[in-house]
Amino acid sequence: MTATHPTADPLQHFVAQQRWQPAEILFWAATLLPFVLVPTYLTLASQIAITAIFAVSLDLILGYAGLVSLGHAAYFGLGAYTAGVIAKYGWGEPVSGLLIAGVAAGVFGYLTAFIVVRVRHLALIMITLGIGLLLYEVANREIWLTGGNDGLQGVTVWPLFGKFDFDLYGYTAYAYALAVLFLVVLAARCLVHSPFGLSLRAIRENERRMPAIGAPSRVRLRSVYVIAAVIAGIAGGLLAQTTQFVSLNALSFDRSAELVVILAIGGTGRLYGGIVGAIVYMVARDQLSGMNPQYWYFWMGLMLIGIVLFLPDGIMGGLAKAKRFLGKRRGIHV
Repeated sequence: MTATHPTADPLQHFVAQQRWQPAEILFWAATLLPFVLVPTYLTLASQIAITAIFAVSLDLILGYAGLVSLGHAAYFGLGAYTAGVIAKYGWGEPVSGLLIAGVAAGVFGYLTAFIVVRVRHLALIMITLGIGLLLYEVANREIWLTGGNDGLQGVTVWPLFGKFDFDLYGYTAYAYALAVLFLVVLAARCLVHSPFGLSLRAIRENERRMPAIGAPSRVRLRSVYVIAAVIAGIAGGLLAQTTQFVSLNALSFDRSAELVVILAIGGTGRLYGGIVGAIVYMVARDQLSGMNPQYWYFWMGLMLIGIVLFLPDGIMGGLAKAKRFLGKRRGIHV
């Protein structure tokens, strides 16, 4: 008799992957600790949560679909300016403003996806970089709308659900950003473990073979690209709402490059890689810049070199290897 693997059925596999692991539950419980342990760092914590959402969006196209982008800040910045502009000119309701920001970034992502999915490798890097630079210059030129180098000022966001003001201490901002991060991870978790998510990994490994089994590669790549753009726009909208200010830095190349570094630290193609990378990078940047405001990039560069040399698959990749090693050792003793 032939043994059947318990998760051979795609539906059973999907259900099995959706089960929450103890480490995940502990992680989300730990995200509540800043409210109690370090309330003075809640503003930083909200920035970390926003950056983590942004990192998850890039990981969907880079880690799972294999699309390298150096212009992903275009969608982040578009979401930020959309949320900022509508709040400045009369509509400051945060939740609907956030959705509008995501839709605006998604529409732009849909329009640009037709170009992006047609190219690969160096050409893909140049195309995404070009898109980011074009949008940056548009924002820089249209001073009447964006404020140019002075940034978009006068952004007024209403209290969350009509009750919770965005206070200077960051309580509302962190709770808001953390809730959005949780919802984004929940949606991304379902997506990457679904048949659609599995097909993205197959496209990443060998795109040419996918049409042979009836999977339209470009259609699926366009779909995930639009989803990533929507999430990036939501992250940008969160930044605008929680800081009540938008600068050109939201569209800059530095922000896109920073995101790639964050994924390299945490590990690509791993759902929590972007989140862990955002925590490590943002905390290290805050502490190192406080210790040495002039030369903190030196220590940051040293840390990045060490991570790449000793953890080539990122922190999450290193943890996965350690888990497999311990599993083998236990198997030997059993």
